[in-house]
Amino acid sequence: MTEPATMTYEVTGRVARITLDRPERGNGITRGMVTELEQCVERADLDPAVRVVLLAGNGKGFCGGYDLVESAEGQGGMGVEAVAPPAGSPLDPEVMAGNHDPSGTWDPMVDYGMMSRNVRAFMSLFHCSKPVVCKVQGFCVAGGTDMALCSDLLVIAADAKIGYPPARVWGSPTTSMWAYRLGAQRAKRLLFTGDSLSGREAVEWGLAIEAPEAEMLDERTEILVNRIALTPINQLQMMKLLVNQSLNAQGCSRHRCSAPSSTASPATPRRASPFSSAPPRQASRRPSASATNRMATPAPPPSRAERPGPKVKPWQRHLATMRLAIGSRHGN
Repeated sequence: MTEPATMTYEVTGRVARITLDRPERGNGITRGMVTELEQCVERADLDPAVRVVLLAGNGKGFCGGYDLVESAEGQGGMGVEAVAPPAGSPLDPEVMAGNHDPSGTWDPMVDYGMMSRNVRAFMSLFHCSKPVVCKVQGFCVAGGTDMALCSDLLVIAADAKIGYPPARVWGSPTTSMWAYRLGAQRAKRLLFTGDSLSGREAVEWGLAIEAPEAEMLDERTEILVNRIALTPINQLQMMKLLVNQSLNAQGCSRHRCSAPSSTASPATPRRASPFSSAPPRQASRRPSASATNRMATPAPPPSRAERPGPKVKPWQRHLATMRLAIGSRHGN
């Protein structure tokens, strides 16, 4: 497998280490970095030797957000893609540049086509079946917070800063994870002002789990990831799935953006195109003889025994079995 250019990937023991590696640009986000992040997360998720993922940043800070030289000064472009996108697609640099031309017309769906793929990559940290720990030193601001908050656990240096300053003038967090991590009131407090939290404040607010002094950050993070790595992988996966289901029930899973499919599902009837010359086929309003008989003699309601019960998903059946086993083991 080709090694990433914007980050490093290595496995030591049971820990997969993904480290952003553009320190000269504050680990600024580019399309290449977004693509490689998603690939590295998938690589760790599929590796049977890996039990926990550690996301970090090389240099004096974790991530300073999107690289403005690549995006803003580059007329919406975000650097060179690892694989050249199709001409005319939302990832085509010419399309993005044209969409940012002040003399032209802004098309929000072109921007969505690109940003939704960024969100999908950030959310790969959340949807990874294995725990993801994020280590933050120095600063984690703007788009960098999307990666930090999509991780499962955050360890941040006491003197580091985390926040979304662009909320005051330029856009909103694309993954919308602030409300899920902090609750509505505190999320609004930060996003209405663009203020940042120190590492100590992040722990007090419940955003991070630990804020050691900067010189102790590496040691404390290693203790945590190695402690997690002692747990069997299937237990880790079940616990993450269990907790994430609560967030999914609140709508968090809707942020797993993907490109709309151009092919209709076989089970979904295709509507007539508004540009088709032939009018859509109209269903007959006259009921058939069998339909008339059904309306004249309605079927009796099903008995209690015939009524279908609630659908039980496989994971619900598995948890019920586990609870029964634990209860019998303790004599309950």
